[in-house]
Amino acid sequence: MIRFYFHPTPNPAKVALFLEETGLPHEVIPVDTRKGAQHDPSFLAINPNGKVPAIVDTDGPGGQAARVFDSSAILLYLAEKTGRFLGDPADRPELLSWLFFIATGIGPFSGQAVHFQHYAPEGSDYAVNRYRREIARHYRVLDTHLAGRDYIVGAEYTIADMSGWGWLNVAARVLKTEDDPFADYPNIGRWFAAIDARPAAARARIVGRDHPFKTDFDETARRALFPSNYPPAV
Repeated sequence: MIRFYFHPTPNPAKVALFLEETGLPHEVIPVDTRKGAQHDPSFLAINPNGKVPAIVDTDGPGGQAARVFDSSAILLYLAEKTGRFLGDPADRPELLSWLFFIATGIGPFSGQAVHFQHYAPEGSDYAVNRYRREIARHYRVLDTHLAGRDYIVGAEYTIADMSGWGWLNVAARVLKTEDDPFADYPNIGRWFAAIDARPAAARARIVGRDHPFKTDFDETARRALFPSNYPPAV
């Protein structure tokens, strides 16, 4: 059984998509990050970095329980565990390269673009400009790569596509636009539409909908989400 620690944000969405694709038995355990549940000692014992997603596999290697945190690590772990969505073994170097391009580029730059456009105080023009331009650059890299391709790596749907879907799913928020976020990236738009049309993607979108996650962005949420902005409690 997989215990899946979840909040409805892009990185957990990747893992939700994998679990929905495979039907791997799992239990969704809500972590309400706007209430600060990610900082609870019980969760820090699973992910010392205090972030979602994380999993505990009660039937890990050697029959021992295994914790895994960070969405890319989880995708690799589950793909290796099930033997699915790893693509052709000959494409493994490409798979790792694109998986970590998303993990170290598209993901964090998207997160910073969202932060400075939606949450930071007004006057952060330099940061907004930097992260918007950097995410546009990353989108162009991926868009160029996807020309003439159905999937990010090789001829098969893999965990690289799942990882990309998690963040491209919120492209409109990242780019702060009400228009088509892929208008300038037609290859991404075509690829994303195909991944998003999969039945598992529709199921992944509604994971956790039955839990009343905190939606107010008040002082409690700010302190929970951005604790480094506040002095430590004495």
